[in-house]
Amino acid sequence: MAAHPRRTVRSKALHLTCWNADGVRVRKLELEHFLSQHGVDICLLSETFLNADQAFWFANYVCHRTDRPTAGGGTAILVRRGIVQHSAPVSGLTHLEATAIQVILAGRPVKILAAYRSPSRPLIGLDLTACFRGGLPVLMAGNPNAKHVDWISRLNTRQEELLCDYANENSCLIFGPETPNTNPYNSCTTPDILDIVMVKDLPFPVYLTSCSALSSDHLLVLIDTACCSPFQHPPDRPDLRRTDWASFQTQLEDQIPFDPELHNGMAIDMCVENFSGAVLKALAASTPKCHPRDDPRPPISAGIQDEICLKNRLQRQWQITRDPALKAEVNHLQRSVTRRLKWRNDQWSTMLESLGPEDQLLWRMTKRVMRVPTPSPRLVTPGGIALSDSEKAEALADNLEAQFQLVTDPLVPAVIENFDVVLRSYLMTPASEPKLTNPEEVQEAIRGLKNSKAPGLNRALKHLPQ
Repeated sequence: MAAHPRRTVRSKALHLTCWNADGVRVRKLELEHFLSQHGVDICLLSETFLNADQAFWFANYVCHRTDRPTAGGGTAILVRRGIVQHSAPVSGLTHLEATAIQVILAGRPVKILAAYRSPSRPLIGLDLTACFRGGLPVLMAGNPNAKHVDWISRLNTRQEELLCDYANENSCLIFGPETPNTNPYNSCTTPDILDIVMVKDLPFPVYLTSCSALSSDHLLVLIDTACCSPFQHPPDRPDLRRTDWASFQTQLEDQIPFDPELHNGMAIDMCVENFSGAVLKALAASTPKCHPRDDPRPPISAGIQDEICLKNRLQRQWQITRDPALKAEVNHLQRSVTRRLKWRNDQWSTMLESLGPEDQLLWRMTKRVMRVPTPSPRLVTPGGIALSDSEKAEALADNLEAQFQLVTDPLVPAVIENFDVVLRSYLMTPASEPKLTNPEEVQEAIRGLKNSKAPGLNRALKHLPQ
């Protein structure tokens, strides 16, 4: 079997963001466009409002999410594919909601969390301890629904006093943007700073900037750490939909001898190995390469982007002045943006109308839309949960080593005796010559192969020269 091409591991400066989405599904298009245009590598989301049975994904991003069993709340982290990372479960939370991952920043493992606390629930020290324990540097960003004048909030709240006390006792630092990052829907509420970043033992500084590119009652916060992380660039993959099968057959005919001399088992094994290598080499030479696209969807037009930015700017002005004329203009722009974004629905309708049952495209699309991905269970070992790739490999190796051991326990003599009887009977039975196959049986087996199981090799076998 041919080896997969190795990924190119390089160092990449990471761009992080934190955003209280107030329902991420209805704003997925805006967020997807923002991540692509600004090159965001890690996006920390709070108040996602996702349910466990709802599929949610972004192209070229890995999604880690923690859904609230009831309506509302929820946190998630979007990580660009290629960044070396793994999930870091947070156990022991009572009122705080959090999702955590572990990445390599500035050459050290760092724990990154997206956190959210509902205003109706208290903030307790045990929840913060569960987030910051583990001995690793920690960066936690989100909305704890607490205010303090230390990060330029208008006032102090009791919950924020508890947060400050915990930070002082545990050598943590709390950062907030220089400008308010909320645009409350309620006219009786004043804009303030709610989305903050809390760090512990972080070996580099953190700089925050508010951004009004997305439509929510919370502004998106850009987090600049000025550090790098290892990044694996995915290799180019063969585009099997554009394989030149005529060229494949020509190259295969030049490489395979059609009259091999097969006198023993070693010659047969060598012939099979040469045949497999020739098929793979001819398939690679006849198939063009394709590079994964960063953003497979068409971008939002510049006019729609300008309307979104103008709407967000006018909404912030209305929060300060409460001018009815500004509110009317904001509502008008919101309706205009919603109407102009219907072009995505038109694209979806056009694609559905182009599907037909004869080529199985309709069934594939139905399966893709209706399928809800089932999360893989964590690999639990005697020493805890295996998270990184190296820990999983060690756990699997230990498990296999424990299974394949000689049975030397004297307490099970009946089992050993029964096994010896079966083995002797098998070895003493005269071996019969296997029935040789014929070309017709091989052709019938190849015709029965399903392309969906191994699209490249199965199709290659069906295009073997006659």
